[in-house]
Parts: sequence; structure tokens; C-alpha cells
Amino acid sequence: MKGLRINSYIFIFTIVVSVAWLAGCIQNDLPFPRIPQNIIAVAAVGESKQAYIDSIAFEVNLYLDETVDIENVSFSEYRITPGATSDPDLLEGTYDFSSPVYVTLSRFQDYDWKLVANQDIVRYFQVAGEVGESIVDPVGHRVIVNMPAGTDLANLTLQRVKLGPEGITSITPSLDPGPLDLSYPLRVVVACHGRYEYWTIYAQFTETIVSTTSVDAWSKVIWAYGNGPADVKNGFEYKKEGSEEWIPVPERYVSQTQGAFSCYIPHLDPLTKYAVRAVSGENIANEVQVTTQSTAVIPNGDFENWCQIGKIIFPYAEGGPEFWDTGNTGASTLGQNLTVSSEDTPTGSGLSAELTTKFVGIAGIGKLGAGSIFTGKFAKVDGTNGILDFGRPWNLRPTKLHGYYKYKTAAIDYVSSEFASFKGRPDTCFIYVALTDWTAPYEIRTNPKNRNLFDPNASYVIGYGKMQYSGTMDDWQEFEIPISYRSTSKVPTYIQITAATSKYGDYFTGGNGAVLWVDQFSLGWDLDD
Repeated sequence: MKGLRINSYIFIFTIVVSVAWLAGCIQNDLPFPRIPQNIIAVAAVGESKQAYIDSIAFEVNLYLDETVDIENVSFSEYRITPGATSDPDLLEGTYDFSSPVYVTLSRFQDYDWKLVANQDIVRYFQVAGEVGESIVDPVGHRVIVNMPAGTDLANLTLQRVKLGPEGITSITPSLDPGPLDLSYPLRVVVACHGRYEYWTIYAQFTETIVSTTSVDAWSKVIWAYGNGPADVKNGFEYKKEGSEEWIPVPERYVSQTQGAFSCYIPHLDPLTKYAVRAVSGENIANEVQVTTQSTAVIPNGDFENWCQIGKIIFPYAEGGPEFWDTGNTGASTLGQNLTVSSEDTPTGSGLSAELTTKFVGIAGIGKLGAGSIFTGKFAKVDGTNGILDFGRPWNLRPTKLHGYYKYKTAAIDYVSSEFASFKGRPDTCFIYVALTDWTAPYEIRTNPKNRNLFDPNASYVIGYGKMQYSGTMDDWQEFEIPISYRSTSKVPTYIQITAATSKYGDYFTGGNGAVLWVDQFSLGWDLDD
């Protein structure tokens, strides 16, 4: 009996050791969840406009007023995904943004964010009679002034100067409007924020009195740029291919800054060759030949084509071009289509698009949905949120978006935390058009955890125009949205047109029952006199 008890102990001990050994051999291979940690809001002290947060690229662009010391930037707001930690915490201390600053957000894994500061400091140096604009080089700390051959460089007249932020920059020796000797390079010290820069100002002769520096041809408009003496009447001439007659560009189309001048030439023919040249007094510059672009119509811009696939209504013919889409794919998960066709039109015939803001849910569980129609594709549903691919390929430069709309507002009764103060206000419809240089459709995400929305101030925007309205209309009204371009030379790659019943619908903020009707969207290609 005693031997049996000993053998039992040995057996139990062996089992325990074996289990312990096996436990030591078993590895925990279950991965931690990969949940990206995001910067939700950030604001620098002295910013000129709201920061742009790109949660796809993990990058933030800050926009600083020119008077902010870029080497000592502090923050008034910094919010990240709840539960995450930040190294460093931007609310503590100041940061040198003369180069990018990197922040690591951590929760299960590390996510490295890049923050870049953009600061535009307006600098200029203007001398009477110079050719073109002075070249102000903030990196090389130099100014180059081009003067006509034979000018007495010892007896120039300085008209204005600004080499740093307004009001906080000093120049030694002081440079005041009046006599200026640039027969030799002039060296000055520019002081700002307790730091010093050593600048050199040169004057040089140029044999070229006037030059056509660049010409950009759109569909019915040409933009031209030239350099010439600042104190001479400068302008442009143009002619169509095959014509011998040069046509002066009317003065009302010409603008001038120092010796740099530019113009626009409207009312031209698409797909036509033209020659353009700058003129300064009696001097004629080199001519530049260009060909205007074509025009194009917006596919289904009259919103006549619709189809229904399963429960979802789409703004295109089944099997036809899919230029437009809506948020119906997301709303249909709860049995709703917020954007549909309507027989209410400005002409009394055909179809229009009817967009409605409505609480979408079952038994009181759900969220506000804002009717929208946009160029692009609803990619997929993310819980009760949406992921959209914005934009359709496009390489033309329209000057305006034209169409018709009718709106019935409603009091805002659903708000997100960002817009809590909007509750009770009339809802606002929103229509915009943008030309961008995206290399692929732009991903929009409405989920607050990783929200990524369109930013009209982002660097990818070449041209942009918008309109909004917050009342109730009895009849259809015509609208025209001028498009402002940041560059006349950049050629877009995508066009984005969006109409929404609630301006802040992306934040699930709006008035239940607001309705927007839109119809007859088209693009303009000319400029008015």
C-alpha cells in the first residue's frame, strides 16, 4: 500500500512537471490589435488657418502667420485618440518647425506622425525703373535688381522694401524709400526673433528690355506673363494662327506689380493656335505660340440617368458611365436612400437629384445621414460610417460651375461634439467644385476615429469654388460658382464636384427634414469682361 502511494506521488509529480514544461514551450502568438492612433485636433498658437490632418499619410500640415517664430512654436490644442499616449506631448514646451517635427502615438503599436509647418513671409524690394521684379532669395539671403543698360546704378530710387515679417523686422543700415547706391553690392543685417541674417543686394544690367516669360492656354482663356521696365506702359498683344493682325489686350485685362505684368485673354476659340507677346512702350518681346484646350460636358450633369441595384439607388444608367455616386450605399444598410431622382425640375420636365437629410436608424438607434451626390465612388461601409473615393480623372480647366438648385432648410437638431453650438440654427446646403492634382481617387473617411475629409486649403487643390444657402426657396434658382485657381500653369488630374443637403453632414450634424434639389450642372470655360 505504501509503495502504491509513493508511485502515485511520482505519477502526479511527473504530470505537473510535464504540464509546466509544455506551458513553457507554448508561445502566445496572438497579435495585439492594430488600431491606428490618430491626431484628432491640433492648433498652433498664431496659426493663419486651421491645420490639415491627413490620417492616411499620418501627417499634419500647420499654417503659421508670418509673425510667428517658426523655431519656437507652441500649441493651444492637441487631442489624440482616447487611450493613446504621445511622445512628445505637444501641449508641453515649444518646438522648432524649421524642419519637420515627429510625434509617436502609442497604443499596442507605435504610430509615427510627421508635422510640417508652412509659413509664407511676403518679401519684396522695389526700385524705380527696374526691369521685372527684383529677385528676393530668402535661402541665399540676397536680392538681385535688374536695370536697363546704361542706368546710373549709383543714383537709383528705392520705392519699398520688406525682407522679413511686418512690424518685427529691422534692417541695418536702414533702408528707407529714396536715393539708393547699388554701384557696389550693398550688405545689410536683417534681424527678427533675436536672430540675424546677412543679406547682399546687387544691381545688374539687362539687355532685354521686355520679355514674354510664360503663356498658359486654357480652353477659351489664355494667361500671359511678362517682364519690362516698371515705369513704362506694359501690356500684351495676340493673334490667331493665320492672321497678320496683332490685337492689343485691353488694359482692363492687364495687371502689374513692379516690372512684372500679366494678363488674361478671354473669348477665345477652343483647340485653336494663338501667338502672344509682351509689349513695353515701343519695345516688343518674344512671341510664344500655344494651342487652347478643348471643352467638355459633365457626364449625367442633367441627372436624367438613374438605376436601382438591389436596395440601392445610383445616379447613373445601369451599365453606363459611373461618374457620380451618393451616400446611399451606407444609408441603405438601414433601409434608406437619401439621394433619389425627382420629377421636380427647373424646366418642368425630366429628372433632377433630390437630397434629404434624415435620421437613419431602427427603434431610435442610428445616426443622422445627409443626402449627397459627388463625383467618385462610395467604396465601402465602415460600421455606420462610410469610405468614399473622391474624384474623377480630368485635365481641363473650367472657369465656373453652373446649375440650378432649390432648398428647404430645417433647424439643426442633430449635432456632433465639434458643432454643439449649431443646434437650433437653420441647416445649410453646400455645393463646391475643385480641380486637384491627385494621383489616384482621394479616400474620404467619416469615422471620427480616423476621419479624413476633403480640405480646400490643401496643397493638392489647384482650383476651387463654393456656394452655400441656409433658407427655404419656393422656386428653383440658377447659380454660378466662379473657380479660383492658385496656378494658371498647373494641369489638374481630377475633378471633384459635391452637393450636400447639410454642410456639416460629414460630422453627422444637420437638420432632420432638410431637402436640396439640384439639376443641369455644366461647366463654363470663359471669363467675363
